[in-house]
Order: sequence, then C-alpha cells, then structure tokens
Amino acid sequence: MKIESTDFTVEDIKSFMASYRDHERDVLAGRLEEVARRLAEIAPRIEGKATDVAGWNAHEVLAHIAVVSKFYGVVVHKIASGQVTELDLLESVHMRDVAGRQMAELDNEGLIAAAVADMRRTVKLLRGLAGDDLRRSAVMSGAMAMTAEEVARLPLVGHLELHLEQLEKLVG
Repeated sequence: MKIESTDFTVEDIKSFMASYRDHERDVLAGRLEEVARRLAEIAPRIEGKATDVAGWNAHEVLAHIAVVSKFYGVVVHKIASGQVTELDLLESVHMRDVAGRQMAELDNEGLIAAAVADMRRTVKLLRGLAGDDLRRSAVMSGAMAMTAEEVARLPLVGHLELHLEQLEKLVG
C-alpha cells in the first residue's frame, strides 16, 4: 500500500471530511426515499381497524406519518437555511399533534399522497444542501441544540422508519 498521507494538507483533510459528509447526506436522503417507497407499497393494505398496543390504528399511524413528514421536513429546511436558530420544540410538537388530529380526518389516499410528496421534497432539499448548511443548528426549547442533519436523521427519518414498521405490523 502506498503511503500518501505524508503529502496531505489541512485543506486535503477538510476536502475528505466534506466528501464524507456528502456521502452521509446522500445515505440519509436514500433512507427517506426508501420510507416513501415502502409507504406507497403498503398503501393498498391500510385500513383503520386493527390497533397496536398503544391503541393506534393504521389510519392514525398514517396520519402521524404525514404530519411528521411535513413538520420535520420544514424544520430541517428552516434550520439549514438559517431562518431558525431557536425553536420551542415542545410547543411545536403540541401543534403538530393538533395537526395530526386534523390530518386523521383525511382519507388514506390523501394522507399517503401528502406524506410521500413531503418526503420527496425533503429528499430534494437534502440532496441540494451543502455540508455547512446541514451543520447549522438551532436551540430546541432552550435545552439542547440540534443541527439540521440531526433533525433530519433522528426525528424525521428515524422516527418515520419506526412508525413505518409499526404500520407494516398493523397491516400484516
């Protein structure tokens, strides 16, 4: 193996790190694309009858997925663009839950279309962001800071993946 690190500069290392961040961003966008694909795939089997241990039925889980897709996609955009540096996450989550009750009044097709459209919009956003944009952060409820990337990875994509698993169990 050729030793090349002796010729590296700080600028080389910064470039390597930027390429790693770009790779991670693309992996994250791919995970969100996969959630949208799986959601569209199971859509025909979604009914509102069976409930899980928390008492949610498939339609309620679907409504929650639609709200989460929109809400956290917007949060990622606002943090990444520098529009938001502080967010009262507790208040926002309460408002998200109210929106979820309203969304649950829509039919499955409308919920799926909204969720998939919001996921695709966020995928496009993620793929178009520079690494520095994803590293911007906002203070959440005065308690902690999260970067746009962390919001995209945890409360958006990770959250959606968990609820998609929940939905898949409900629809069999």
